[in-house]
Amino acid sequence: MSPATDPLLAEGYRRAEELTRRHGTTYYWGARLLPPTQRIDVYAVYALCRLADDIVDEPEIVDLSLPNDPDPAVRLATFRRWFFTALHDGGSDEPVMAAVVDSLQRRGTDPECFDRFFDAMALDLVQDTWASWEELRDGYMEGSAAVIGEMMLPVLEPRSPAAKAAARALGLAFQLTNFLRDVGEDLERGRVYLPQDELAAAGADPHARVVTPAWRTVMARQIVRNRELYHEAGSGLWLLPPPSARCVATALRMYSLILDRIEDADYDVFTARRRVERLTKVGIVADVLTRGPYRVIPRIAQERHA
Repeated sequence: MSPATDPLLAEGYRRAEELTRRHGTTYYWGARLLPPTQRIDVYAVYALCRLADDIVDEPEIVDLSLPNDPDPAVRLATFRRWFFTALHDGGSDEPVMAAVVDSLQRRGTDPECFDRFFDAMALDLVQDTWASWEELRDGYMEGSAAVIGEMMLPVLEPRSPAAKAAARALGLAFQLTNFLRDVGEDLERGRVYLPQDELAAAGADPHARVVTPAWRTVMARQIVRNRELYHEAGSGLWLLPPPSARCVATALRMYSLILDRIEDADYDVFTARRRVERLTKVGIVADVLTRGPYRVIPRIAQERHA
């Protein structure tokens, strides 16, 4: 069955699109540049990851018929079992899960990706600081970020298996940007996604919520690291067909501009969430459509203070 002929799938993909539009605006803008047959699969992957995250942190906003256990670890384990059962059985009576399974099976996405994803989600419940960048990247972001790039890759229909490294780098880049933008929000949840050894070496304390020379030093180092990841991700655009390259280039440029906004705010990520303006996003879409997606690497540098 297809979304065009199956009402359950049509409703599931509609809800997945709404979740992406509401919570993953960068994914949504990028996906709009894909043909509909690919676009719906971006929404499905995003919806699965978003629901898992919300079930852990904000179960009251999740519209699913799952037990709302007070223990987030139990909620996550229940969702994990439900997902793998649906994947094994080839479908679900719940619209969003039906769409997710339909998408993953059509695209041939490796189920092992989701083991790594759920393992990272579970780890997030028991560990709130990370000793070094290597521990954060390899111990947590491998399953929470790099693997998202792998999940999206079959949707993008790459021309070469070599695109996998760039897709993983983009997943890491997006999440590191989230970590830098959301320092204040993560502190409210008792979490710090910055390398503890680098904080200690600079004498910076995010819990103080004050921009100091030490804090600027730490944040500047993270932004350099983040831009290197975006550069690595951008180098893989040549391995994608034009529609997919336009999608990725748009999302990459929009998200990387958050780093500029953080710098423009003198690294103050405590008092406000730094965002890219809608008009700027419209300009990025127009530029990608008129001048092509493959200029993204030099544009990362040129757009500073755009």
